Amino acid sequence: MNALQVISFALLSALAANAQVISSGRCPKAAVQENFDAARYLGKWYDIQRLPHTFQKGECCTATYSLLSPGVVGVLNKELLADGSTSSISGSAWAKDPSEPAKLQVSFFENSPPAPYWVLSTDYENYSLVYSCTDLGVMHVEFAWIMSRRPTLAEETLEDLHSTLTSMGVNVGKLLTTNQDPALCSAMN
Repeated sequence: MNALQVISFALLSALAANAQVISSGRCPKAAVQENFDAARYLGKWYDIQRLPHTFQKGECCTATYSLLSPGVVGVLNKELLADGSTSSISGSAWAKDPSEPAKLQVSFFENSPPAPYWVLSTDYENYSLVYSCTDLGVMHVEFAWIMSRRPTLAEETLEDLHSTLTSMGVNVGKLLTTNQDPALCSAMN
């Protein structure tokens, strides 16, 4: 094995051990929301389902988007941890190319490279389907979130969004369902 293969294998092993979703091949080509309107997307969204990853482990997960400045969206992610404490992180998002406003870049840490945050589908009032993928040579790591304006989402809508992900090659069997039980989540308010 050459050095690049050893490094790639080590990175993939570390990611796999941390419950990331890693797949062979390059990131799929994904169609995004046409005529995306960031202003209509602002506000609070509840996490309904997501692919597993290391940076989101709790329940009652929400994402709240606000306008920081023209073209820049503020991001506030919150979750309730197993010990009853609340965790949150703030960042910002922007369209790398204004001609593709649904292909956002998001960053939570100063001087760290931004990550893709692509809005594949939304009706702005009920649901949002978000996808992120990063190529790692012959593999890719992917993230997906199904979100709703309310703590629940209609089963029919969920099935439609699963179909979209499946058509891209995403394994929807790996999606985790977030507990949004009001009795549990009231601790976050």
